[in-house]
Amino acid sequence: MTITRHFIRVGKRRVHYRKAGAGPTLLMVHQSPRSSAEYEPLMRKWAPHFTCIAPDTPGFGQSDPLPGDPDIEAFSTALIELMDALGIERTAAYGFHSGGIILVGAVKRHPDRFTALATGGYAVWTPEERAIFDKDYLPPFRPSAYGEHLTWLWNRILEQTWFFPWFDVRDGARISVAHDDPARVDAVVREMLDSGDAYRAGYGAVLRAPRDIPPADAPTVPVLIAAYDGDPLQAHIARLGPLPPSWRAEAVATPADLEEASLTHLLAAPALPCPPIAESGDGGFLPVTGNGFDGLIHWQGNRNADTVLIHAPGRSAELLRIEDALAIDLPGHGLSDDWRQDFTPGLDDWCAIVTAAIAGLCGAHAPAIIGEGHCALLAAAVARQAGASGWGAVDAHLPLPGQDRHWAERAIPDLTPDRHGSHLNAAWGAVRAGHFFWPWFEAKAANAIPFTPSAAAPEALAREHRSLIRARARRALLDTLAAADRDALIAAAPPLTRWHRAEWARKRSDIWSPKNIQEGE
Repeated sequence: MTITRHFIRVGKRRVHYRKAGAGPTLLMVHQSPRSSAEYEPLMRKWAPHFTCIAPDTPGFGQSDPLPGDPDIEAFSTALIELMDALGIERTAAYGFHSGGIILVGAVKRHPDRFTALATGGYAVWTPEERAIFDKDYLPPFRPSAYGEHLTWLWNRILEQTWFFPWFDVRDGARISVAHDDPARVDAVVREMLDSGDAYRAGYGAVLRAPRDIPPADAPTVPVLIAAYDGDPLQAHIARLGPLPPSWRAEAVATPADLEEASLTHLLAAPALPCPPIAESGDGGFLPVTGNGFDGLIHWQGNRNADTVLIHAPGRSAELLRIEDALAIDLPGHGLSDDWRQDFTPGLDDWCAIVTAAIAGLCGAHAPAIIGEGHCALLAAAVARQAGASGWGAVDAHLPLPGQDRHWAERAIPDLTPDRHGSHLNAAWGAVRAGHFFWPWFEAKAANAIPFTPSAAAPEALAREHRSLIRARARRALLDTLAAADRDALIAAAPPLTRWHRAEWARKRSDIWSPKNIQEGE
């Protein structure tokens, strides 16, 4: 079952959502501080029954935050505004934890927009619990110069499966879902890095939310509130108080039981036809299929532009100065899907997928291809295959050909998640040092380069760090480009229109450039 991804404009905000399946719509709202990515397995299960639409709530995943200090009603209102933008008049809905709290508020205030709701847990906090949460649960989360925030984040996410609340380190606060699986911790850490300090708004609105269940005589729709054994919110079923006649609450044994009960409840709702679902025209995801790749390529910018930008290995489109250009995330980078797990792509494979993406986005139009860093070489190959009018490079700080293998081995650190999250600090050290030395992995006086303090500020480094740890195919791409025959690529490519290196790089004898070129901006 294919899950597609999209952006939509809701007022001035950009909202990201996933979509899968066919049939009546089912709006699926995730818990905080996660994103719609957590629903991908469930979307595949329920797609035969529904058109599943799972947005990233404001401030999480790839969705812009709400302004100011929003309360839970603001998040519920934002959900209705999203439905308006998507073109959905009425829908069934499913939420988990904070997603359910947002949906209960939306159902209470706009019952005419829903056909049914199922939610995994509903929190009813005591005043004492809310006071504890306000004091300790949501500390500021801002990047620090040397990456100390990453060590804190890793352990906070790890230990929230050990204790609830996560900061209450007492034997009596232990919970039964404890684990130390690096992959599971890493997945949540990445979503927190996407949110940054905005996590406090969405999470805080939920933790401050009062009981918001409609009175018994209010118009409403059928609602199921269920929680499985081990879920801290199972104990909150006893706190729910009186429910409207069409609402019910129950404890179940397992997460699978929760899914089954929820699906049965939702299938009983009226099956309304799914309307055409809207999306934005200035960024999104293009399905591309080729040798070793069958997934989505993320793009942003102007599809009619005269220039397509390709980022360097380990980076992403969000770091480029796009202006009026079109930019894509390469396979296994940024927001694009990765290569098939058992496949090692060669240069022809990289070239074929990028060329197919450009053709799918630009049609018969043949823009110039500009590559960043080592991807200048990929730009030359793509320009030849795509029949582009020209090609070029920005920040073309490539080592001499004899140093390629050395670079491929050292330029990108091993970022495999481990038990202690040290891969996060390794990535931070790499992007920080990259502003002070070239190459970053040989920090010595002779390799010092000019820098501006703002470029090395923690907030700027955080964007580069996020791109690096997202880049699953970083090493495969760099290995491929290191092995490429530069002279042959350039000889076969259309005219070179631009080759840019920083002023300091032009004075270095260990940085390569093609013969007989005119450098410039």
